[in-house]
Amino acid sequence: MKVSFYALGCKVNQYEIDCYAKKFVENGWEIGDFSEKCDAYVINTCAVTNIGERKSRQIIRRAKKQNPDAIVAVTGCYAQTKAEEVKKMAEADVVLGTSSRGRIAEIVTAKLNGKDIDLLTDIMKERMYEELECEGKLERTRAYIKIQDGCNNFCSYCIIPYARGPVRSRKIENVVKEAERLVSLGFCEVVLTGISVASYGRDFKDGTTLKDVIEAVCKVDGIERVRLSSISPTLFDDEFISFVANEKKMCRHFHISLQSGSTTVLKRMNRKYTAEEYLDTMKRIREKMPDSGITTDIICGFPEETEEEFSETLEFVKKARFSKVHVFPYSERSGTVAAEMPQVSHQVREERASRLIKLTEEIALNVENEFIGETADVLFEQTEGMYAEGLSGNYLRIYVKGGEELTGKIKKVKITERKDGKLFGEICSV
Repeated sequence: MKVSFYALGCKVNQYEIDCYAKKFVENGWEIGDFSEKCDAYVINTCAVTNIGERKSRQIIRRAKKQNPDAIVAVTGCYAQTKAEEVKKMAEADVVLGTSSRGRIAEIVTAKLNGKDIDLLTDIMKERMYEELECEGKLERTRAYIKIQDGCNNFCSYCIIPYARGPVRSRKIENVVKEAERLVSLGFCEVVLTGISVASYGRDFKDGTTLKDVIEAVCKVDGIERVRLSSISPTLFDDEFISFVANEKKMCRHFHISLQSGSTTVLKRMNRKYTAEEYLDTMKRIREKMPDSGITTDIICGFPEETEEEFSETLEFVKKARFSKVHVFPYSERSGTVAAEMPQVSHQVREERASRLIKLTEEIALNVENEFIGETADVLFEQTEGMYAEGLSGNYLRIYVKGGEELTGKIKKVKITERKDGKLFGEICSV
């Protein structure tokens, strides 16, 4: 029997798909490509935006078109928050949501044999982290380790706490075991990921924090770099900044979620910081780690956002000088507080997003150019023609002359020039 997979949305969803694949292989299935005719298709859906939900429905229908006799299993956030809607889709044979994923292969096999197993649960009642082991195949050179699930923040615009439930942290010993296994597979960099990474350990009630799991992973022989996925600015007190600055294996790249540069908008979003506090966080990080790359997310056209408030965001990003910004027009999510607020028109949302994208791209270009002449440790990922390309610890994409022999290796590179919109460098001889 052949099964294929499709993940929409975040890296957590992609990580989980890799875990599903491992379960199917253990149950005797062959892994196929999603474009092939397979006996089963497993789709891990997204509910962050309306576009995510729409794409999820499109992929579900596409899978059934490829083989009308196949079992189409739908998991993930859209399946959890809109379970009845998904169940009404003729193409969806199995609806699982965001819990009990460890039994996905068993459930699909049972469905093929004419038996239904319904394990869709109330995610808000989940209190234990569900162990799922992955193969680390998301990327060729770095692997993701999921360290927690769920979120307790309840930002006014976000459906994810209702899709993923409360914070559940993974035991440190299990994180370490996965890191050790990934080293044995040839990975030297890991990214610690989750739904609310900064919340790691809060459910343990024993004082365990994100710092503890970072320390444990950094001690694993063979792990050369540790990177964090998206984190909250509230994590960065002076103690944590000093810790990451002194940990040699920590990448100097932090994706710190902003969402708006206006304090009044942040308050309506139910974010737990002001614009001024965020800027102060950036200042303190850069004082300890001047070469750090800071990236972020910003939502445009949040309910009631005035032109003056949007102008505050524009001025904020000029001061912040992010290495990269992911810009999103606001997408209302039914069931959230923000969906009941007076809405900004879609036209204004899109127009503001376009203006912000243009500004942030100009700033990012200038920030990158400041590193020309500097050196950086680059983990090479792949080749493109005569060049090998990779990411520095502070999230610069750099090209050097070379071939496949560099893939998977970390080299010190001097950045020499920008050409055709890319940064180029030379491998240092010493």
